[in-house]
Amino acid sequence: MARTTTAPDPTRPPDTTTTTGGRRLPRTLHPMAWWIWALALATAAGRTNNPLLLLLVLAVLGYVVTLRRTEAPWARGFVYYLWLALIVIAIRVVFRAVFVSGVGPDDHYLFSLPHLPMPDWYAGVRIGGPVSLEALLSAATDGLRLACMLCCIGAANTLANPKRALRVLPGALHELGVAVTVSLSVAPQLVHSAQRVTRARRLRAGDHRGFRALRGIVVPVLEDALERSLRLAAAMDSRGYGRAGTATRGSRRLTGVLMLAGMCGLCAGAYGLLDATAPTALGLPALIGGSLLCVAGLRLGGRRVARTAYRPDPWRLPEWTVAGCGVLSAVVLFANTGYDPAALTTAFHPLRWPELPPVPAAAILLAGAAALAAPPPGPPAPAGATPRPRTTEDPK
Repeated sequence: MARTTTAPDPTRPPDTTTTTGGRRLPRTLHPMAWWIWALALATAAGRTNNPLLLLLVLAVLGYVVTLRRTEAPWARGFVYYLWLALIVIAIRVVFRAVFVSGVGPDDHYLFSLPHLPMPDWYAGVRIGGPVSLEALLSAATDGLRLACMLCCIGAANTLANPKRALRVLPGALHELGVAVTVSLSVAPQLVHSAQRVTRARRLRAGDHRGFRALRGIVVPVLEDALERSLRLAAAMDSRGYGRAGTATRGSRRLTGVLMLAGMCGLCAGAYGLLDATAPTALGLPALIGGSLLCVAGLRLGGRRVARTAYRPDPWRLPEWTVAGCGVLSAVVLFANTGYDPAALTTAFHPLRWPELPPVPAAAILLAGAAALAAPPPGPPAPAGATPRPRTTEDPK
């Protein structure tokens, strides 16, 4: 005997309830949850230059991206960010080797570069000379920290759809959100274009490699990415993005003043928290004041833009858990409680193996729990597919 069951209502957002087998239904996590998680982990990485902790951050990023990326074209672009991170580290090491600061008596001498004499008006800058192992390790560590922050942004671009993130922005940030969405979609579009061009070149005759193949790859990729950006801008304009609404000139000016003052307060507060020698007023008080001004500007500016969203992305327990895992790791590395703050900084004079502090390492590993808290991504729906009733055979 056969029975007929209907598919869920397409107007309702997917749920994370468990099935009879105890497994969660696949759905796409809220994009802002991934961005909060990634930015918090980048903040934690910027707090330390311990190479062991930074490598642990890269491992956590790779683990989460591998388990929770979708089948979208831009979701395969994390490897490009890893290559870019290696380039950043290499550039930092080369610059440190060229613009050397001398070798100390206790440093380990490696090699010497030709020294270029500089004019008197350019005193203080030295090009060439002896290079030590300590200098290269210090440069590689600084480059690794920047590479980790870059990979955090790459992980957010890989896991979250930037176009879906535009729908959850406040009304006051509507115009700014369009520009941010276009800028954030550049990297995914470049990755998708590069994959398409690579597949097309494999189907064609000829085997050009190296610089000869650079023109055949770069020009089509840039042309395709520019064409996609123009289509995205045209689609946004046809849907009313960037409209001023019913706001008066006075309300727009007041909103701009509040947002500008709030952003200045946030910048001053972040600087006060990061710099231990800054005055107390530039720390938490400035951060709280800037946040209040930004909230007031968002509330005032949001009244002039009426927006609706079709099937809005839900914010449920998995979103809170993923965002909380990233924020908690950043809080632990900034609180400096339960461990020696000096363990976050690695000095290569004298040369020694860095230590792995257990509390910060556990906080970074906690950020990796986002891969387990997030629901599994669903398979990509075919274009033009509509929900239809399905028939299942009764085992009886």
